[in-house]
Amino acid sequence: MTGEGSVDLVVAGAGGGLAGALKAAEAGLSVLVVDPDEQFLRGNNTSMSTAMIPGAGSRWQRAEGVEDSPEQFLADITSKTHGTADPVLAGALARISAPLVEWLADGADVPLQLVRDFSYPGHSADRLHTVEGRHGSALLRHLYERVRRSPAIDLLVPARLVEVERGSDGRVTGAVVEDPGGHRETVPTRAVLLATNGYGADRKAVEEHLPEIAAADYHGGQFSTGDGLAIGLRHGARSAFMDAYQGHAALARRSRTLVGWATVMHGAIMVDAAGERFGDETTGYSEYAAALAARPGARGWIIMDHRIHDLCLSFADFRQTVDADALVWDDDLDALAERTGCDTKALQGAVSEQVALATGAAAHDRFGRTFFEAPLCAPFAAVEVVPALFHTQGGLVVDGDAHVLDGQGAPIGGLFASGGAAHGISGRGADGYLAGNGLLPALGLAWQAATTLSSDTDSTDITGSTEN
Repeated sequence: MTGEGSVDLVVAGAGGGLAGALKAAEAGLSVLVVDPDEQFLRGNNTSMSTAMIPGAGSRWQRAEGVEDSPEQFLADITSKTHGTADPVLAGALARISAPLVEWLADGADVPLQLVRDFSYPGHSADRLHTVEGRHGSALLRHLYERVRRSPAIDLLVPARLVEVERGSDGRVTGAVVEDPGGHRETVPTRAVLLATNGYGADRKAVEEHLPEIAAADYHGGQFSTGDGLAIGLRHGARSAFMDAYQGHAALARRSRTLVGWATVMHGAIMVDAAGERFGDETTGYSEYAAALAARPGARGWIIMDHRIHDLCLSFADFRQTVDADALVWDDDLDALAERTGCDTKALQGAVSEQVALATGAAAHDRFGRTFFEAPLCAPFAAVEVVPALFHTQGGLVVDGDAHVLDGQGAPIGGLFASGGAAHGISGRGADGYLAGNGLLPALGLAWQAATTLSSDTDSTDITGSTEN
């Protein structure tokens, strides 16, 4: 404790930031978590995710004979982003990814399992870890329950961090917190973690930085309005990669639930409103959002069959889509075309093309897709999808220890950022996004911020002098 009424760390954001709160409490630090969303357990981006967390070299991989390493993960990030990702941050996150997932299991009671039934685009090894149901709400619930049991952590909801105070030496001294009635209070603290996500809910900012996806549905937390970014910039921090984002091309139009890209990776295809395929679906769900947005009507259909349907039922999001009756089924492609409004010849041609490629009757896909798993067969299902923006990937420049950096590249003492409040590792635009690139910085940088803060505490005596 730093004194009556004060705390060691204020965490702004009860999503991935809870990992930082738990890690700090584990080190004996006092923590206050503030969040403006009373429904944060199902309303923030962590809770809306598919709970996929990369861990390169984890014990789950070793147990199943999966060869992987931080170096291999970093190479995948570099390849997917065409070398545009920040190598320092990407390298740091790759190195802590396995220790992070192992700590989540051991230190935060999160029952993780390695995903082995399919691979996401861009990952050269099975390194994604998730919870049963593969939904972020389950992940966040586990973190929250552990937070509730910690006597070192207080949770103030709804409340919003509106400013950070700093002393004459430039270090953080307080956090200004506001309740819904407008009452403000300064909480004395020596550190603040900005875990407020990005600016996806700020339509004007999205139009400025992400024009290609600005007209798409926003499918993220309503309080992701760039608060942490704004606070950091007011204190002289820099921003980077403001044009980066995670999109998704598989949001069901009817139910506004996530169909999921596992459908594609198990062999489904996507056609536009006319029934035409328009690219290699396996390049990635993020960049395919912009591709779908550019098609006439900015909508399309995922075409699958019962095999794919059954394989995807392990995802809570997909089950919600099914339960919402968003899938249209028919034994006959002509009838399916009529029910979906697709051109009959175009839809028949798209499915015939998939069958030919999946069976080896055709050697090369005209779009370059190399993997179809199995041929589609009747009865067929179609689900109408629209492109969506899930979260932004640009933010405050941080180092590998999660320090927010000023204009000269020096750490702002006591100020940390994680997740969408920090600049990400997805390079530019949407093409560089790898599955897990949202949760890894959200959980990993929060965890690292607490680790850094506790290390600083250990190296400083009660008078504030540093040990030699």
